[in-house]
Amino acid sequence: MSGVLRYGAVAGVRGASRASGSRAGGAAQSAPDRAARHRAELLTQPAGDSGSQLTMTGHEGGDASLFTRYALDYAGQRSEPPLTVLQAGCTTAGAELDLDALRSSGCAVVVSRVDDDSPVCRAVAGAHPELAGCTLGDLRSVPLAPRSQDIVQCSMLLARISNAELVLGRFVETLKPGGLLLLRVPDIQSAAGFLDRVLPRSLRALIWRAQRPGEPGPHPAVYEPLAAARGIRSFAARHGLVIAGRQLSCGPAQRRPHWLQAACKLVSSVSGGRLDWTHDELCYVIRKPESGFARVL
Repeated sequence: MSGVLRYGAVAGVRGASRASGSRAGGAAQSAPDRAARHRAELLTQPAGDSGSQLTMTGHEGGDASLFTRYALDYAGQRSEPPLTVLQAGCTTAGAELDLDALRSSGCAVVVSRVDDDSPVCRAVAGAHPELAGCTLGDLRSVPLAPRSQDIVQCSMLLARISNAELVLGRFVETLKPGGLLLLRVPDIQSAAGFLDRVLPRSLRALIWRAQRPGEPGPHPAVYEPLAAARGIRSFAARHGLVIAGRQLSCGPAQRRPHWLQAACKLVSSVSGGRLDWTHDELCYVIRKPESGFARVL
């Protein structure tokens, strides 16, 4: 496995950088500078970003705090119940949006669930009774009513499907003006994201079982350019969306075995610091404008 890691990290790091739209800073650039460059890109406030702040947090509680805080604030400003929520990529949606907290606040919540019709998604839906009514299909064409959802939660979906930009555009179209798009994606410029992209399925399955015992998986590793920090920022700018909040997340680090932690550190070292081992995922809260003059997708 170490041979795979060494070859993959050296031969593939340029591909990871191209896929996320970034350029290497030259062979003379030091490892700390490379790591700092990626963090600086994440920390830079994008054009049109109204007061968003980026924080670093653990997976379960931190993401729930970010997504749920914005959802509760949004629900408190609405006067027309119920709150409609679309879980897009429902088989990989975790606790990052606390629906019980929304209901406890006195908000009536109506949840719809869709996901890609893949063997893994079918297995996950069959293993979880709460997903029994979800819709599995081609996300490029599955019926989605325009301007019908207050919140779209899209968790760990974009990196595992093709035509990600078309699909995400459809999710934005189904949002009401002023609605929230909650995105969680693996960071292709993290060591863990890189390993997920380049390792053979057998090794990815070993990692999956170590972190998520008993869960069907792993999902495909597609990683189109949209599933990266710059891709998301570019998409938001092109479609007139506002990035309201951002986080770097550690992912399921609590369940990460020591050998995987060591592998991530090795990849980061071999890559000269381009691939950061200190976080795994990116979380975004994106707002669709209220203005009637905003672009209709």
